[in-house]
Formats: sequence, structure tokens, C-alpha cells
Amino acid sequence: MIKSLSINNFAIIDKLVLEFPLGLSIITGETGAGKSILLGALALILGERADGKSFFNQEEKCVIEGEFDISDYSLNSFFQEEDLDYDNTVLIRREILPNGKTRAFINDTPVNLKSLQSLTSKLIDIHQQFDTLSIQDEEFQRNAIDALAKQKEILKEYQAIYKEYVIDQKNLEALQAKVLKQSADNEYLNFIYDELVNAGLEPGLQSRLEEELHILENAELIKKNLMAAFFSLTEAERSQMQQLREVNFLLSAVSKFDKRIEEQQERIQQILPEIEDISACLEQIADKTEYDSQLIEELQTRLNLLYKLIKKHNVQNSDELLTLQTELESKLEGSFDVQSQIKSLQKDIQLKHSNLLKLGANITSGRKSASEFLEKKVHQMLSVLNMEHARIKTSFIPLAEPGPNGLENLKILFSANKGNVPAEIKTVASGGELSRLALCIQSLVASSIPLPTMIFDEIDAGVSGGVALQMGNILRKLSDQHQVVVITHSPQVAAKADKHFYVYKEIIGEQTFTKVKTLDKNQRIHVIASMLSSDPPTQAAIANAQELMEIK
Repeated sequence: MIKSLSINNFAIIDKLVLEFPLGLSIITGETGAGKSILLGALALILGERADGKSFFNQEEKCVIEGEFDISDYSLNSFFQEEDLDYDNTVLIRREILPNGKTRAFINDTPVNLKSLQSLTSKLIDIHQQFDTLSIQDEEFQRNAIDALAKQKEILKEYQAIYKEYVIDQKNLEALQAKVLKQSADNEYLNFIYDELVNAGLEPGLQSRLEEELHILENAELIKKNLMAAFFSLTEAERSQMQQLREVNFLLSAVSKFDKRIEEQQERIQQILPEIEDISACLEQIADKTEYDSQLIEELQTRLNLLYKLIKKHNVQNSDELLTLQTELESKLEGSFDVQSQIKSLQKDIQLKHSNLLKLGANITSGRKSASEFLEKKVHQMLSVLNMEHARIKTSFIPLAEPGPNGLENLKILFSANKGNVPAEIKTVASGGELSRLALCIQSLVASSIPLPTMIFDEIDAGVSGGVALQMGNILRKLSDQHQVVVITHSPQVAAKADKHFYVYKEIIGEQTFTKVKTLDKNQRIHVIASMLSSDPPTQAAIANAQELMEIK
């Protein structure tokens, strides 16, 4: 709600401060006294373009400031997005400099007009003839019907699931795109992987094959030398073993005389078994060493394949090829994992889609019941406001897929005259019809949703006293739930005020000023009576004014 409006150096206003209470505030005054100037000043802090010529004093800047209580509007997210400090009370200021440049502030922090408009559109709703009213907005129409259907909780559940549903769909699209890309890559990766697997890679393979080949290529020389060494060690007439045994015998005969000799004899005794074992091993190796031309060819073939793969993949050895094979295996397994993720995600999406359809069907049912109630009540209220043939009709437009707010788009259609086919409000409703229709719809949903401060500018223009009285009653009831400000020429409407502002002109010297005063009870009686008759009012008009104000 708006708590106060401060206007400095605007049009024919020097300085002016208005404080607005909860409930119904009425603004009346002489024709041309400046009521429209108040709306113009308010429009500036709502983000409308400024006219640099609208100065009381051309040498000074124009400053319009509004103080708002925003505790009921759940605007924390807006302040977070705009990086602004949140408080339940917000100051909105607009400055117009003499050179025509303008500045906007929220809580003394500079903001652009888009941010200003985004915030103030949720705080003030001005109803003037031929303005684009909130009731023309499909989002407001849907919210109004949902409010009457009391579907806050089920909508909250639906929208939470829908948010996850949209995220899942985006993730699925990303995974499917990844699979498409992988399908082309995987064909090549599979070829490389199969090539490496067929090479029979294992740790140390290259070194082992090279060693085996080296042995086989020198098998005859190796066998010859091994057998010669074996013969020399054990089989020759004067073999190394025979000679060492003789040395051991000679030393054993004299070892008892010298401890040093005994130590050397013990060393020879330790060598004899080792030499004997070495000889046996050499014999075994020689027996197993045979030249095999076929095996040599097979080893050369395997090594040539390894050398080719090493060069192809620009690695150093077969162990690095084995590492590459492992990496390819992980990548290929990863593509299978993506397919698994896709299947799991598709299952989740299908479940969420089913839940959205079930919840959406319940929401649709509630909306249809609420729209029937709204259509009936609006028709009754418009009849009271001298629009007996006017009616509204809610159009349900099914969506092919669940949407963010349900299974359909809603439009409230309007017909002012009997026999006319209901059409979109903005295309068929006149300014006066728009204002009355807005008043009816908003009064019906006022207790269900937080509405911005509603400002009605002469919506009672051209109506009879009886209709104006009914309009005043509706405004009075509406103001029980929300703050309402009405600019009016109707005494029947003015009589319903919680606070009555009177706008007038005052000439001081050569200058004309717009002034505003708050009327007390007696002043209100006088002004309303004057609106009923003339100024000064007749006694009958005063009595009538007291009756309208329900003063006994």
C-alpha cells in the first residue's frame, strides 16, 4: 500500500505531501484544480516518461517520492535479483533535472526505468478510461479465477513438479545430443579399441617379446656356449668341480695347523654346491634352447604390429598402448552409461507428465467451477451498475502439453450488449465499461489474493445517482480488504470515504498553486452537499449529504 506521496516542483505544485491510510481515500475538487496533476506525479514514480517542461520552478529539479508498505507482496526475490536491500517499507523516488534528464531510485539506490516499472506495477494499479487495465492481462485473469477456486496449494504442487519436469526435459535433450555426437565418435573409437584388444596387450609385452626374439635369433651360439661351460664345470676330465675338490682335500689336510687356512677351506666348501647348481641350470637352459624359425617369424609379426600401433598412436611403448586401451574402454562404457541415464530420465519424465495431467485435471475442474461463479456474480454486479446486458465468459484453451500454470490458457471474454458474442476485453470494452468491470472482478477476488493499491479516476463519470451509490458501496466493500483511492465528482461515492482529500487552487501574488487539504467531518458534509446542489449548499442538500454519509 502507498503510505505517502511527496511532490516537489511539479506543474503548479510547489510542495505537497499526501498521507494515505488503509481503506478508501476519496479525492474531490474543483474542475481544473489539479486532480489530474496528482495522477501525473504518481505516474512518474511508476516509471512513465517524464516531460522536462513540467516544472513549477524551471531552475530547480522536480522530485516525486512515494513511501510504500510492501510486507504483503512477497517481493524478496525482486530485491535479490536487483541486488537491493529489502525492507517492509520502500521509498521510491523520481527526479527530473532542469536539463530534462531523469533519475530513479529505490531506497536511495539508483535503478533503471525497467526495474522501477517492474516493482511499481505490483504496488499501484491506476484505472483510468482507455488505460490498459490489469483485468485485460491473462495472468491476472488466471490468478483471479484460481483465487476464487482456492487452488493455492494444488497449484504450488503442480508448479513444483512442472519446474522439475522442464529441467528433466532439458537434461534429456542435452544427453540425447551427446549421444548423437558420440554415435559418430564411437564408431571410430570402437575400431581403435578392437585393434588394441586384438593385439593381445599385457603389461611388459613389448620387452618380453623383444627378449624372446633376441634369444631365439642367437639360440645356436647360446646353446653351444652353455654346453661348453657345463662340460668345463662338471664333465671334463680335469673339470672345475674336480679341481676344486682336489684343492679342498689339500687344504683339509693342513687346516688344523692354521685357522686362516681353515677359513679358506670353508669358503671353498660353500662354493662347491653353488658351482654344481650353476652347472645344472646351464644344462637345463641349453636343453630348452632350440632355434625355431616359425616362432621367430611369429614373434617378429607381433612385434611389428606393436611397433605400428606405437607409431600410429604416438606413444612410447606397448604399456602406453595398454593405457590407451583402458581409456577407450572407459569412454565406451561411458556411452553406455549415458544411454542408461537417458532411460532413467525418460522414466522420470513420464511419471512427472502423468502427475501433471492428474493435478492439471483437478486444477481445470476447480477453474471451471470458479469461472461459473465469477460469470454469475459479475453479471449481477454489472446489472446493478446499469450494465444489465453485460456479461463475461471464460474461454478455456487446451494446451498440447502441460504448461507452467496448468493444462490450458484462460481468457475472460466480455460482451456489453445483448446479442453480442463475447470477445477479448481489450477489443470491445469502452473506458467506462473497463473501469466498472475491473471494479466488479477485483472486489470479488479482493479477499483471496493480495492486490496492489487501486486508484480509480472518475470511473463514475456519466452514471446516475443510483448507480453511483451502488458503485460507492462496491468501492467501500473493496476497501475493506485493500487500499483504494478514488478521484470522483460523485457525492454518492465521496460519501463512503475513510479519508477525504479536497484539491483546490490558490492564487498568491502572480502565481497559481495547487493545494490539497484533508477534510474533517463538517467540511466533508459541506463539500458533499455542494456537490449535490451548489455552493453554498441548501439545507436539503446538507441533510442529503448527512444521509449519504450515514450521519444521524
